[in-house]
Amino acid sequence: MSTRHGYRSTRHSYDTVAARYAAEIDDELQAKPWDRALLGAFAEQTPGGPILDVGCGPGHVSAYLAGWGLDVVGLDLSTGMGVVARQATSLPFVTADMTALPVRSGAIAGLVCLYAVIHLDPAARATAYAEFARVLQPGGLAIIAFHVEDDGTRMGGHKTVTTWWEHEVELTFHYLDPAAETVALTAAGFELVGRFDRAPHPGTEHQSHRSYLLARRSVPSGNDQGAGDTTRRSITTISS
Repeated sequence: MSTRHGYRSTRHSYDTVAARYAAEIDDELQAKPWDRALLGAFAEQTPGGPILDVGCGPGHVSAYLAGWGLDVVGLDLSTGMGVVARQATSLPFVTADMTALPVRSGAIAGLVCLYAVIHLDPAARATAYAEFARVLQPGGLAIIAFHVEDDGTRMGGHKTVTTWWEHEVELTFHYLDPAAETVALTAAGFELVGRFDRAPHPGTEHQSHRSYLLARRSVPSGNDQGAGDTTRRSITTISS
């Protein structure tokens, strides 16, 4: 499968299930104390500047972070998810590809990406991580979360789902190695701050083991990070 076909099938699949997906996970954070704790710690460490929620889906994480007083913009590949998110909250949402973020370099104070890089192959993940580093201010924090393994798929494997809530879809899920993703983030310009692995919450989510990587954008030693790059529009422009 080509990368471009994978993007199209991922977008179409989430467009197809957007309304049902939103209904199923609307209040899921209430049953996920560890997720709330991690997001809360992130919010406390990112007091000012815009926050980008990459792969925001229906916007429930964006809304939670906004409740902490953060200036949040959601971004998702799926147009359908953006429609649902705008109906649910008053926050700005952008439809875009995480491997080519329409954001000015250094414009973002913090970035959250929960269970979105799982649809990318290794090369595309490396591109996405480089984009995350580009748009983050030096010293800015990012949280990256992903599935590690479940009863049917081991770490490093993948599976393709063709039916979801009785809808025909084509979604490939990659189960990632936290150590390998740490190496990839480091290569992209991040420093690992912490890692949290957890078992699934029974009855509230897919029963997979998960990992959360908290990484800080490295502070450059010189002025070579493209701070004056104007090839992409600023987040304030695209979210208006």
